[in-house]
Amino acid sequence: MTIRLMLEEVFKTEGLPEFTFVPPPNYNEILLDIRNSHKPVILEGQSGTGKTTCVRHILAELNPENKPEYLTARNPVHVSRIEKVAREQTPGQFVVDDFHRLATDLQENLANVAKLAADLGTDANLPKLVIIGINQIGSDLIQLVPDIAKRTGIHKIAPGTSADINKLIESGCERLNIKIRGSDAIYAETRGDYWLTQQICRSICTATNVMSTQDETREIEFSIEDVRNRVVDQLRSAYYSAVKEFCRGQRFRPKNDPYFKLLRAVGQQQSSVVDLTEMANALPEVRGSINNIKERRLQVLIDGKPAVARSFYYNAETKTFAIEDPALFYFVKHLDWNQLRQDCGFREHDGEDFEFEIAISFAGENRPLASFINESLQTLDVPVFYDEQYEANYRGKTWSKQFAEIFGTKSRYVLCILDKYYAAKIWPTFEKEQFVPRVATESVFPVFLDDTKFVGIPHDIIGMKFRFDPTDANDADWPARATKEIVYKLIDKLSE
Repeated sequence: MTIRLMLEEVFKTEGLPEFTFVPPPNYNEILLDIRNSHKPVILEGQSGTGKTTCVRHILAELNPENKPEYLTARNPVHVSRIEKVAREQTPGQFVVDDFHRLATDLQENLANVAKLAADLGTDANLPKLVIIGINQIGSDLIQLVPDIAKRTGIHKIAPGTSADINKLIESGCERLNIKIRGSDAIYAETRGDYWLTQQICRSICTATNVMSTQDETREIEFSIEDVRNRVVDQLRSAYYSAVKEFCRGQRFRPKNDPYFKLLRAVGQQQSSVVDLTEMANALPEVRGSINNIKERRLQVLIDGKPAVARSFYYNAETKTFAIEDPALFYFVKHLDWNQLRQDCGFREHDGEDFEFEIAISFAGENRPLASFINESLQTLDVPVFYDEQYEANYRGKTWSKQFAEIFGTKSRYVLCILDKYYAAKIWPTFEKEQFVPRVATESVFPVFLDDTKFVGIPHDIIGMKFRFDPTDANDADWPARATKEIVYKLIDKLSE
């Protein structure tokens, strides 16, 4: 007798697939390491490869008394539990999912516990840890605690092969008593992503009114373009708002679109996990946008917006950016970017991709003022070139060449802080030679601290006069004045 099953029981997009689970080729090796009472285990792989599903399936096979406690870094209550396990070295077996989202010090504490457990084996009553994370989490953990690799089971789960995906589809079709014609197109669309395969098959079935096991074998056809549109439309309500928040940045301005460009570039990649340094080097058309947010601004954006933090991950130290939810990654890959640009409120791009909105040129004596302006603009989500902040980026290169590009072509505007000190210094003079030709294009904003005259900067140019004396300890209100008289005026100009 045929057992009637509901569609959602067969092609599952949430929870553990009971009828369509396809074990990875290294499933048994993973099972043995998880079953080992003291051996730490690390599972890595990009989103959609089924890391968590694989572990949960293994846990379901184990005897109840041997099942580890499942904890995820996405749950604040679980994080408290993880902290306690690391602090008190709580005996037991624990699965720590989304390890990469934990604070670095907590990661290191867990790695130390794992190493100790691996070193002592059955001689110590220590936690047995199964750690799940995105790509390279194993190597990152080893870097935190050297020598852990020798006694740790490190496994990488790759996307499914064509045979794996066909097996998943055939298992589901058998349970529903259907045949999907042209199913090879599903693998071409999903590229081995198990979750996405489940979703595509589910959408094919709903579009053809297959809501449960069929009484008679039924052959169904589909158009992958139609299915893609259906899936994207279904995901829109869940993800479009977070995508817009990400693209608009920490503080929206019509020309401030580096986050938009970054996300569009990520959507064109095969992997949902990218190294931003590598991406910037490989894609000149978005290099400026990536470079001016990857050091600080991107992390501030993600930390400052909960909806963005739930959807996107960034490690400012390793420059690793990830879309961990495979559903969101698929949605991003098939966005209408022109419509999104319009919905975000961005103006049409002028064709130039500036690395910096503003480059600050100043003499060393006025560094406190330049530093304050830089910090203020960064807080307002403005990409700024300020020399100290980018020394590491240009190490090994000549400042003369870099300054020629930064003040000549890589910045949309130049803010120059002019006074007698500026006129007497070699490097400020060199910088001035690079941006003076831009005075005619109205892209140079001078701040006059005194009446010193400069060749190439007309005496009647409209600038900003500001009183600043770094030696005057009684002038405690200069930051407030600088905010009002310089920073706000710059923001007004950038918002035009």
